[in-house]
Amino acid sequence: MMSGGATRVIRSLVGPPRCFSTAAVRTIGTDSATSKIPNEAAGFFTLNPGKASERAAVTWIRFPAMGARNASTVALDAKVQKEKEKVETGLAGGVAGGTGGTDDEAIVSYWGISPGKVTKEDGTEWRWSCFRPWKTYKANVEIDLKKHHVPVTFLDKVAFWTVKSLRYLTDLFFPRRYGCRAMMLETVAAVPGMVGVMLLHCKSIRRFEHSGGWIKALLEEAENERMHLMTFVEVAKPRWYERALVFAVQGVFFNAYFLGYLVSPKFAHRVTGYLEEEAIHSYTEFLKESDAGRIENVPAPAIAVDYWQLRPEATLRDVVVIVRADEAHHRDVNHFASDIHYQGHELKEAPAPLGYH
Repeated sequence: MMSGGATRVIRSLVGPPRCFSTAAVRTIGTDSATSKIPNEAAGFFTLNPGKASERAAVTWIRFPAMGARNASTVALDAKVQKEKEKVETGLAGGVAGGTGGTDDEAIVSYWGISPGKVTKEDGTEWRWSCFRPWKTYKANVEIDLKKHHVPVTFLDKVAFWTVKSLRYLTDLFFPRRYGCRAMMLETVAAVPGMVGVMLLHCKSIRRFEHSGGWIKALLEEAENERMHLMTFVEVAKPRWYERALVFAVQGVFFNAYFLGYLVSPKFAHRVTGYLEEEAIHSYTEFLKESDAGRIENVPAPAIAVDYWQLRPEATLRDVVVIVRADEAHHRDVNHFASDIHYQGHELKEAPAPLGYH
């Protein structure tokens, strides 16, 4: 039979953490002899300073919370491992990412994964972790901006007037604030590509078939639209109520577009095509306001300079010209996808225009 001392040692090593509660304890008598508490007792303290006989005893209670002790051990091991790797590798900090690498503590991992440093062609440090140099490109601004798909069928007309109604709401909230208008537009425009990617991906793995490259093409579109948003957030500096409006609009539009794509992909892609046409119109108005001097032509945000490989002295106008060209390319891709469905085919039967920026 195990001795009491051995039992206590084992419990202290493998048992759960101790917590404590207080219980009122009344002692008999108020003389100094009875008020002296031996060190072996569970920490008494006086509840009522006026009554020496009324004290509280700290009672230790065990709870089945095994994870807490283990978590503290893991945290300690991770800290030791972190210090060890810093010494071995000489990493004193400087992880590239965010808005421009800082000389903070280096990130190390038990799994052997560490963020590597990426540099530009000139050897300077790459400042962005949200995209890499090989994801950048020079936009083709020679694309025809006046192309328009004339709505003929019933679904085309529904798609066309759906987008027109969305434009009316945008004009209502942002009549002349084109920076915020562009920001709101991009929060909506980045949704269709991601919804299409999600549904095509599930369809591909459900049917054990290829997608014809359309998953990649629509993902490129969604990512490109998101980069538009990241750029205009730097310009517009949205207020709290505009951010709240983004929550509401995105929640409604995402679910509506998701259901629309499930029912009719050709309708969904046509809606996106008309949405991009409206984007072209909005950015054209933006440029008119800029040329008239009503919008300050500030220097281009740093993220835009690197993403579109612009010259260092590029301005906001240069960015809008390129973003408008991107929207024109997305217009073509989505009208093309809708035409494929209208002709009775599936997207996989026509190779996707990958890299069509």
